[in-house]
Amino acid sequence: MKTKYIKMMLALSVAGLLTTSCYKEFDPNSYAPAFKINGYSSVNQIQPTKLAAYWAFEGSLNDSVSNIAATNTKAAFAPGFIGEGASLAVINKSYIMVDPTPAITTDLQSFTLSFWVNPTFVDKNGDGSIDGILGLVNLSNTKNFWGNIDMFVENGSTTASAIIKIHVASDTLETWITKTGVTNLFGAWTNHTLTYDAATSKITYYINGSVAVAAAAVPWTGALKFKNSGPWVFGCVQFQTTPSLTSGSGAQDWASYLTGSLDEVRIYNTALTATEINSMVVLQGKSK
Repeated sequence: MKTKYIKMMLALSVAGLLTTSCYKEFDPNSYAPAFKINGYSSVNQIQPTKLAAYWAFEGSLNDSVSNIAATNTKAAFAPGFIGEGASLAVINKSYIMVDPTPAITTDLQSFTLSFWVNPTFVDKNGDGSIDGILGLVNLSNTKNFWGNIDMFVENGSTTASAIIKIHVASDTLETWITKTGVTNLFGAWTNHTLTYDAATSKITYYINGSVAVAAAAVPWTGALKFKNSGPWVFGCVQFQTTPSLTSGSGAQDWASYLTGSLDEVRIYNTALTATEINSMVVLQGKSK
């Protein structure tokens, strides 16, 4: 009787093992709803038809919208905000240039420029601030000292408090905006997004999806009109390239080169809304 009972229990145990082996271990994450913010589950769902240029830096420096190849001056690839990013260093005087398409130089009336950057603080002279302005993402103007779009970290920036300067030009007119007291810029990834809305003739600058400089009026109205557009320049301002992209002027001793990484550079031919920008930043933070 005892032997019969043991055999029965063994048979039940084997049957249980066979039954449970047919099912995967329960994973609660697989039953969780897909992440969404403001109706978006991917950055690619935000104004996809308005994307005019895009650099993901995933093993390529090309604009993935136009497939225009970049001119690389000693830039490399390194871990980025998402996947790989472009790595630049002042010791190499490295930068990247890419010719813009007519969608930028001719057809752009409003725009959104967005990118992630992780700068390294470089202070070789030991005065507590950066050694010269650090160009981030810029659209050159070959007939002017400054470009059509300039975004750079200004002199006097420290590890505790950085200064971002932005310049936008339209035809013969130009405007400057400044954001002081930027914290946690060096040694960390931050998103920077700039919009110009032709319907309101206003520029807005966002850091990490939040308004850093409230919409500022510009000295022109309506559609942008870039003039004498040269290449996009990543990692320095236009007069620091070799040869200089600025007519009649070369490198300046008060300007330097970005050391650090740049990633996910996107240009839209529309002014994204605050909700769209915040959604983009959150989704990129989740690699979506």
